Amino acid sequence: MAVAALGSATRVKVAPWNDPVIRGWVFQIVVVGLVAALAWYLVSNTIDNLNRQKIASGFDYLGREAGFEIGDTMIAYSPASTYARAIWVGILNTLRVAVLGIILSTILGTLLGVGRLSPNWLLNKICAWYVEAFRNVPLLLWLFLFYKLISEAFPGPRQAISALWNSVFLSNRGLYFPVPMADPIHKWMGVALLVGIAGAVVLYRWAKKRQEATGQPFPSISSGFGVAIGLPLLVWLAAGAPSAMSWPELKGFNFEGGTVIQPEFTALLVGLVLYTSAFIAEIVRSGILALHKGQSEAAAALGLSRGQSMRLVLLPQALRVIVPPMTSQYLNITKNSSLAIAIGYPDLVASINVTINQTGQAIENILLIMAAYLSVSLSISAFMNWYNKRIALTER
Repeated sequence: MAVAALGSATRVKVAPWNDPVIRGWVFQIVVVGLVAALAWYLVSNTIDNLNRQKIASGFDYLGREAGFEIGDTMIAYSPASTYARAIWVGILNTLRVAVLGIILSTILGTLLGVGRLSPNWLLNKICAWYVEAFRNVPLLLWLFLFYKLISEAFPGPRQAISALWNSVFLSNRGLYFPVPMADPIHKWMGVALLVGIAGAVVLYRWAKKRQEATGQPFPSISSGFGVAIGLPLLVWLAAGAPSAMSWPELKGFNFEGGTVIQPEFTALLVGLVLYTSAFIAEIVRSGILALHKGQSEAAAALGLSRGQSMRLVLLPQALRVIVPPMTSQYLNITKNSSLAIAIGYPDLVASINVTINQTGQAIENILLIMAAYLSVSLSISAFMNWYNKRIALTER
């Protein structure tokens, strides 16, 4: 009986302040309460100061007339447009640079990373020097350099360099070239392009499954490219092939008509691509080196060339190592685009900077910048996490 009594589990009552579970909950509630109190104090103090200085607050100003020009826009905009539209123009300009920068830096960085592993001594050293040069100099200095080179290396509009029977002009104001005039069919051509891209993806997946099942390759890349380009072309032909063009012409001190790639945009894009591709090159190189050398030996034993081994064997496996750090570089491109204000490119930061100077409502505008960059960054992270899970090895 005594042994049974000693062996039976008896719960000893503990005082609430000595219970680790209760104590943990109390500490968390206290910390959350302190943070909430601090936030309430900061917000209320800010509102009181704004009211005392008679500074307007809220987002009502977004519906007022902006009154300032934006030199590079993707959508219709004029000084009579609202502040909300001006900010939207800045967001679109930022997204344009970010998307093009991600695509181009990925291509260039992959080529540089593969080049650093080349047995060719000269190619290896050129890629290594490139990587070291761009990684060890701040991006802002590269932007200043490229902007000065582009803006001062070319003549003014009256002495512009012309090409293609005086239809393309290059000057320190940018590259002017003809574009088709606006037509309702262009909207449907855009829809056809999206459908063609979706069809190319479906075709690629089908070709991949077919090759895995039968071993017979299918030219999915060239066929997919043909589908993506062919559908918009068919829509254009079906609409009567409208060919009215807007041509650039020198009027006064600048060109009118056509479209222009401005030096600020070029300098920013070139700087972001060249700078970020140096980091991506090291990511690609380390991802390939992480593979066992038996993979390349097995590919060589199958009779694959070095290019085929890299494209079909090594890079697909290295993606599992490359994708996670590559996400950080994509985020860096998006955030580093805010340096555009230093060379005069009208991105989101530049648009909101002018808005702050005119309205005096800095808090609201800074919150808009933070929300915009946070939304874009989270979207990129979500897509890359989805892609990382898709290519991850699945255990049986």
